[in-house]
Amino acid sequence: MAEAEAGGNEDQAPAKVLNINVGVMGHVDSGKTSLVRALSKTLSTAALDKHPQSQERGITLDLGFSSFTVPIPDHMKTEAQDYDVLQFTLVDCPGHASLIKTIIGGAQIIDMMILVIDVTKGVQTQTAECLVIGEILMEKILIVLNKIDQIPEETRTEKVEKVKKGLEKVVPYLQTLSCPTMQQVFASTKFKNPDMVAVSATGGSADAPADVLVDKLKGISRFPQRIITGPFYFSVDHCFPIKGKGTVLTGTVLSGSVRVNDEIKSIQMFKKPVNKIAQGDRAGILVTQLDAKLIERGVLATPGSVPSFSAIVASVERVRFFKVPVLPESMISVMGCKGTAGSKRKYHITIGHSTIMATAIFFRQPNLEPATSGADCESGSQWVLLLFEKVVTAPKDSMLIGSLLDTDIHSNTCRIVFFGKALIVMDKDNKDELSRLRLFKPKQKVGHVKRVVDESVVIGKDLFKKETDISKFMNLKITLEKETEKASLLPGYIEGSFGSSGQYKVRARPRSSPAKTPQVRCTQPHGLPVSRGKGKGKAKGEDEDEDTNLVFV
Repeated sequence: MAEAEAGGNEDQAPAKVLNINVGVMGHVDSGKTSLVRALSKTLSTAALDKHPQSQERGITLDLGFSSFTVPIPDHMKTEAQDYDVLQFTLVDCPGHASLIKTIIGGAQIIDMMILVIDVTKGVQTQTAECLVIGEILMEKILIVLNKIDQIPEETRTEKVEKVKKGLEKVVPYLQTLSCPTMQQVFASTKFKNPDMVAVSATGGSADAPADVLVDKLKGISRFPQRIITGPFYFSVDHCFPIKGKGTVLTGTVLSGSVRVNDEIKSIQMFKKPVNKIAQGDRAGILVTQLDAKLIERGVLATPGSVPSFSAIVASVERVRFFKVPVLPESMISVMGCKGTAGSKRKYHITIGHSTIMATAIFFRQPNLEPATSGADCESGSQWVLLLFEKVVTAPKDSMLIGSLLDTDIHSNTCRIVFFGKALIVMDKDNKDELSRLRLFKPKQKVGHVKRVVDESVVIGKDLFKKETDISKFMNLKITLEKETEKASLLPGYIEGSFGSSGQYKVRARPRSSPAKTPQVRCTQPHGLPVSRGKGKGKAKGEDEDEDTNLVFV
């Protein structure tokens, strides 16, 4: 999109440009590239489907970049007083289901989104997936109902209003939200009541999208919060050589800033030379002594600022449109916390500039309040340990998205499962690092009362084998409960063994003066404690309480 050309040009662009990156997303063949072509004034080397296979197949296969500039809108002039013009960088994203990885990767460099809908077809599968991505990563969205030129003029107004107010074709996982109308579909997201405009990207002057869309974009734009301090991190999406000058890396600044002479020969933003670029800017960087054949995509960063790792712990939330349970019955907990977790299922994890397979182990602490966001956790705060199949290079606090991209692309199901933020990075082969997590799998054991000694002591059986060392279980919390009732009777703890046949003594704590529950100490993953459960079966014998169970908790 922006490229450095003749590295020796010293003339600097006089205008100070405020850049906002706008993702153009939607289902395949909804007219995204035609819309971008109608809006763009300056094209990059990768704009408008210049990829040979894109031209051959007639669809967008990779991210395309182009731009146009407008005067600073009145509502932004106070915050943008240091800038002369507002530049919209259009990121044309592919719409085919098989290219969702490219869409997710591109979304991380975008500030706001244009969601393009074919007015003759309505919301389709990838339309909805793009909406999910937008809800995760963006604050503003503009809905464009395209191809109105394909509707007879005498019924056009009626048809457009019908699509706006009573959309007929909504994919099943949006139907489950009971959203029969377009406005209700978006009202169920954080975008609430987004602006909508009907255009024809290829129609005549009466349907020309440029003026209407530009005005809408200006109206919903907000001054972007940029952080120019800290390490420089540049997402590279295109690379090519210039004979006699060096190699050009084009991409987007995700954090920090950089100047000419910081190991950089020259910088251009859409063919205009500049001295400095910062977070949010789209630019081309000319460097020397780099073989363009060795890099296609990647990152350019301050040395030592971006770690490489093979495992992370992340705080995550489930995408509510994903209807398959993420957390099956097999559970993992943080040491000292009850909770649930998923089995070791593999997901496609998009983080930084890569999408890599990883095994996910979920865990959580349910006592915390659920996060307020566009997604829904079953209860409490949720974390995940991700074990990647190969080493990943990305900032420590990167946003990540987990997907099941091997799902049938023709099925009407949401493939985006969860999203979140990396908290801790580590080496999955370093057992010392992994052991710090103190994860374990809760278990339960149910025994029976053999004999009541007095009002506070009972003798129990059926928890341990004859050869079990009961001293290892002393002070573990235990409850006495009626088999026919859900509520427990008295809390207690294992005081010691009784005899040599695996029986044990349990001392109950009176409800009037409860003692502090001993803390279970577990140094190995997947060990004790034992979680609470409901017992089955009855104890027998003349001195036995026949319907009372002993349950570890």
